[in-house]
Amino acid sequence: MGLRKPTKYQLRLFAPLVALIWLILIVMGLWMYHTEHQLRIQNLQDRVGVIASRIVYAYEHNADPKPFYEFVGSYFEADTLCDDIRITTYYNGRPDYVVGEPISPVEISNFHGGSIRSNRENDERRSDNFYYDYTTSPDKRLEIYTMLPFDAALIQATQASDRLYIVLLIVALVGTALAWFMSRKLGHNIELLRNFAERATLDDDFVPTVKFSHDELGEISQHIVSFYNQRNAAIIKLKREHNVAFHALEEKSRLKRELTNNINHELKTPIAVIKGYLDTINEHPDMDDESRSHFLKKVGEHVDRLTQLLNDLSSITRLEYGSQMINTEPINFHEIVFQAANDYETSGILKGMTFNYDIPTYCSVIGNQMLLTGMINNLVKNAAAYSKGTEINIILTDKDNKYYHFAFYDNGVGVKPESLPHLFDRFFREDNGCSRKKGGTGLGLSIVQNTVEALGGTISADNRSGGGLIFRFTLKRASKDE
Repeated sequence: MGLRKPTKYQLRLFAPLVALIWLILIVMGLWMYHTEHQLRIQNLQDRVGVIASRIVYAYEHNADPKPFYEFVGSYFEADTLCDDIRITTYYNGRPDYVVGEPISPVEISNFHGGSIRSNRENDERRSDNFYYDYTTSPDKRLEIYTMLPFDAALIQATQASDRLYIVLLIVALVGTALAWFMSRKLGHNIELLRNFAERATLDDDFVPTVKFSHDELGEISQHIVSFYNQRNAAIIKLKREHNVAFHALEEKSRLKRELTNNINHELKTPIAVIKGYLDTINEHPDMDDESRSHFLKKVGEHVDRLTQLLNDLSSITRLEYGSQMINTEPINFHEIVFQAANDYETSGILKGMTFNYDIPTYCSVIGNQMLLTGMINNLVKNAAAYSKGTEINIILTDKDNKYYHFAFYDNGVGVKPESLPHLFDRFFREDNGCSRKKGGTGLGLSIVQNTVEALGGTISADNRSGGGLIFRFTLKRASKDE
């Protein structure tokens, strides 16, 4: 696997950082070199200067300086750096003691006193660099001249150690490597962030999956990407909700138009029939009493059907647009069904069918007594009118923490499979001709669905395997202790 090509951001970061590192190390190296050089010269000065100071000390205290001279001679013979040192003392202008080669008057003429300094004596034969020192006693009677040739060994001793350059070079190389590594990480994150910004700007469907390095810039970049993803998800969700709401609004408008058309159609039929009968009566004043009574009876039947249609439309409107205003309370569903069963025996609504129920006495639901009674009545009327069966049943099938589950079914012929999805549609009739003759409005099952959903439950319809139609619905439990 080859090395990744450095980005321009990496080079922009690396170049000034490395230049700064090398500049600092060069300046530091020069300063350290100068400091060490001065320290070595100062050390040499101290080593040479201490001799004169000890001689002056012995002179001031009337001590014999010869033992010290002997010590100096033996000491510098063992010191390879200063084995060529030359010391000459004068007492009252006469030579008193010499270490090494005596210093000639000509050489002495070049001494100006003070601390060790570098000097150069030129003649036709040779050119020597040397360190020298001139010291006198406080009474000026004792003069001490010290000279140390500035040879190769001395030059080497006063220079800074080569190890300093090696250390600085190693530090510079390590600093360069660290700068490359740091600039690589930073440059990589910046490049990823730049690519992300370009893609996010040009592509609305871009979903970034980049992973940044685990550092401060990487964390900040990751937060930016996370915020972008959250923003995109929110926008997508908002668009989806907008589309759903738009389609729901369109569907609602379509259903309203369809309902209006159906209502117009359903209202026109009985009104046209009523008008036809009344026109016939008015156009034939000599009509016999029997025919007149028959026509008036038909007018009354269609008026009743028109009244029922208007009542059903009012119920659907109230359930759809005023479901939140429906008063609900704990209702004993067993009592609702029990009372309905008693009413069916005397009203003739069952048309020869039997009504059976198996609802526990403790079955308490959240509902509205009038709506629940109307729901059961519509289911019973639908079964009695269209099932062609002999019995109707309603039972409790299951319960969970929130709902009771019920089944309402008959043993009739059921419906065609393609009609099942439309059973709860308004004004839907599987056989329009026969259904109209049976007097239904086509709104009964729609009212049932709206009632169940307004009370917080669900309902579905299916054909039974043993014959007939089954409605499965749920109602909220009033208590979980049952």
